Amino acid sequence: MQKFTCLLFSIVILQLSCSKSSTPTIPQVNPPSFITYTIPQGNHYATGFDSTHIEFIAAPHQHFKAIFDSSAIYSTVDSANQQDVNKLFGFSDNQASHHAFSARVGWSWSNNALKLFGYTYNDSIRAIQQLAIVPIGQEVDCNIGIDTLRKLYLFTVNGTTTSMPRTAKTTSIIGYKLYPYFGGNEVAPHNITIKVEELP
Repeated sequence: MQKFTCLLFSIVILQLSCSKSSTPTIPQVNPPSFITYTIPQGNHYATGFDSTHIEFIAAPHQHFKAIFDSSAIYSTVDSANQQDVNKLFGFSDNQASHHAFSARVGWSWSNNALKLFGYTYNDSIRAIQQLAIVPIGQEVDCNIGIDTLRKLYLFTVNGTTTSMPRTAKTTSIIGYKLYPYFGGNEVAPHNITIKVEELP
């Protein structure tokens, strides 16, 4: 764990020293504790939450609520990309890069519906599974847990749980948080805003 922490800290320092000197935009805070994440048109990352923003997580699960507004309705330039899964929230796992081990709730707008997905990497192999269809403008309760005995991720959306394989060896989540991201192959076609409240 100490090696992992030192390595990631070194990466953060290196990235920050190579980046332009600028103050990142602080996301708007909404009462009681929702944060509005904005993915600007033409971008993948939410403002202020690109690859240089690293926040560690060491926990048995990740619990949060999300609210999508009408900006979640979009059409891709290439219709074949409409099925691509964007990312809502999640974490890297197993003290490794998120492209090696991770779990996220993903989302997409397709067939006139807002769909949520379980989106994982195990040993650098990606898996995606639909979890739910959710309404625009309403709170969605999400939790990503782990079952170390059965080697599973447990994705719970509004009380319904779906399991996906987990090959990580750690007995809890140990990694860094992953924030809203658009793509897939394409960038955001317009500004997209998503409100997220992190919960214990």
